Amino acid sequence: MTLKDLQPGESGKIVTVGGEKVLRRRLLEMGITPGTTVTVKKTAPMGDPIELLLRGYSLTIRLDDAGEITIQEL
Repeated sequence: MTLKDLQPGESGKIVTVGGEKVLRRRLLEMGITPGTTVTVKKTAPMGDPIELLLRGYSLTIRLDDAGEITIQEL
């Protein structure tokens, strides 16, 4: 399951962060690391981007980028 499969209000634990080297590094630098719990706060009206809550702050990422993040649903 990937992060983009979660609906608003659902949470998951990050298992792996994929993507090309530049994308993966950028996601890791933003705090999206394995073992982190994330909650989808809301999605934009057209579904892209999505707003996440992790590590005590909100983060908005593109749906394509969320598809590169494998999670375990909580």
